Amino acid sequence: MMSENVKDICKPKVFEDIYRSQSRTLRNYIYYKSGDVEQAEDIVQEAFVKLWKNCSKVIFEKAAGFLFLVAKNMHLNHETRKKVIFRHRQTLGNTEKRSIESPEFLLEEKEFMIKIERVLANLPDGQREVFLLNRIDKKTYKEIAEIIGISVKAVEKRMYNALLVIRKEIGDV
Repeated sequence: MMSENVKDICKPKVFEDIYRSQSRTLRNYIYYKSGDVEQAEDIVQEAFVKLWKNCSKVIFEKAAGFLFLVAKNMHLNHETRKKVIFRHRQTLGNTEKRSIESPEFLLEEKEFMIKIERVLANLPDGQREVFLLNRIDKKTYKEIAEIIGISVKAVEKRMYNALLVIRKEIGDV
């Protein structure tokens, strides 16, 4: 009787269901951490490959947690490499500024978007994750707490602090 209720991740249909339900949130989670959509998509693919290779070892109820943990670890490895590359480029004085030839409105819009991106990039990782998961992915504080592995109170505090910083830097829009 117990075996009827247990979903086997090694079955293609079950694996596809997990992919459909988790891939977008997982991609967004990694994107919010890294700011690189291609890297996020690559990590999601790698995480699902790892889940498939370990499907007999992971129980269905823990599949999402497994995916997020694997993706988070892969992201940390990529971040380490990215920081080395960034430091190297900084020392070479590699400044790639875009020249914008557009009407004044488009220029102001672009500058505002750059300001928002800068503010979000300067938020501590935890605050940025919580803010983007809540505001972009529409995740509840409880869902965010489960994804990140912290308490709901910690999520609330991170969101509060993120909003303080954003309001201070950008002001009322």
